[in-house]
Amino acid sequence: MDKEKTAEEVLNVLKMQEEILQFTHFTNDDAWELGKLMVSEAKKRELPVGIMIKRSNGMPVFMQMMDGTTPDNIEWLNRKFNTVMRTEVSTLEFYMYLQNTGNTMDTKFMDERIYANSGGGFPLRVEDAGVIGAVCVSGLNHVQDHDFIVRCLSRYLHMDEVPRLNKI
Repeated sequence: MDKEKTAEEVLNVLKMQEEILQFTHFTNDDAWELGKLMVSEAKKRELPVGIMIKRSNGMPVFMQMMDGTTPDNIEWLNRKFNTVMRTEVSTLEFYMYLQNTGNTMDTKFMDERIYANSGGGFPLRVEDAGVIGAVCVSGLNHVQDHDFIVRCLSRYLHMDEVPRLNKI
């Protein structure tokens, strides 16, 4: 993350990303297309990431583990998904919220074996419907996991002017 940005500026960027990167609809076919785009990007950049897209009911609609991932990445993906579903914000936004308020996972009644306090989970928000699932990435540092999602969602949604924190 850019060291020059204040915590408030970072949170504003994260909120803007979530506001901009919304869908008008999201089907299982959309999950497949988004997932394929993400896998293509990971292959092109030789990133050892796990990618998972789940509906809010917990049903996985896309999952790919790139070379270099381990079963631990699956655990991280599930914990990031749980955090997005609980908070309805990106896991990086939740991480920044905890950092800036003095709250902890314990004060929010969130067991770290079930929830993740790190970036790499992003809400799939459909306009006029709300959060219908999450896209999660694990394998890089948590800011890079988040930025990879933002980069891919921006491409998928044809949004060129999405602010980013850490361009990888």
